[in-house]
Amino acid sequence: MKLVFATNNKHKLQEVRDIIGSGVEILSLADIDCTDDIPETADTLDGNALIKARYIFDKYGLNCFADDTGLEVEALGGAPGVYSARYAGEGHDSEANMNKLLENLTGENNRSAQFRTVIALIIDGEEKLFNGIVKGEITREKRGASGFGYDPIFVPEGYKESFAQMESSKKNSISHRYRATKQLSDYLKELYD
Repeated sequence: MKLVFATNNKHKLQEVRDIIGSGVEILSLADIDCTDDIPETADTLDGNALIKARYIFDKYGLNCFADDTGLEVEALGGAPGVYSARYAGEGHDSEANMNKLLENLTGENNRSAQFRTVIALIIDGEEKLFNGIVKGEITREKRGASGFGYDPIFVPEGYKESFAQMESSKKNSISHRYRATKQLSDYLKELYD
């Protein structure tokens, strides 16, 4: 079976391919020659994931899934949330986003946060949502060099190291994306076994 993952993010693509394994061929947007900039205009993670998946399904007629991930910080009322990728403004990168977040938490003792991934799957027009959450806290400084996004400032519950300090296989086995992708994988196995 082939499924399009509506992303061009090589890190995410590899992570998802590793989790799903060899039973399903996961194609990227590049693999189907989609160079469109799919707008993410919803104000929820669910909404953005559905927009991207519907766009691919409607335009290409291919079974697909899309995700949206947000870092939700308790002391900031759930921010940056759906705006995690552009928290420091359009055209900014992970460094700028992390710096802004750490600055906004200066003097704040409540560092509780959670990463949440929503995956929207469309198979033959049928839509299904999967949610993956990992709770943890925001560090006071960046730690580690692997991973991407907010990984250097997020320590998952029950661990001492940040996501960016972990081996990718360890992170992949506990991350929010792993949890959502595992639900997707289990669902696909049920569907096609």
